[in-house]
Amino acid sequence: MKQEIFNSYVVEILNLFRITREDLFSKNKESSLVDARQLLYYLCKDRPMRVTRIQEYMAENGYDISHSTIIYGIRSIEEKMKHDDDYMEVVNRVKRWATT
Repeated sequence: MKQEIFNSYVVEILNLFRITREDLFSKNKESSLVDARQLLYYLCKDRPMRVTRIQEYMAENGYDISHSTIIYGIRSIEEKMKHDDDYMEVVNRVKRWATT
């Protein structure tokens, strides 16, 4: 069940950022791709999913990532949401799209 939620978030993030699945799960550090990954971590954690489960799903898609990097990404999104109402709206929109 959690994997289905993860996958629905992936689909919505791909559409929102207009990127490919390959880009999302690549080691490319382009800022828009990093933002997309961090948003994925945040949404999953907010669902709630354990960080180890997020790590596992990322690895299944070919993206090995550390526990601490996921936590850093979640905190990054939380900070952006505190200071940018538009970013908060984007997060809420993806949550709505993924659950419909």
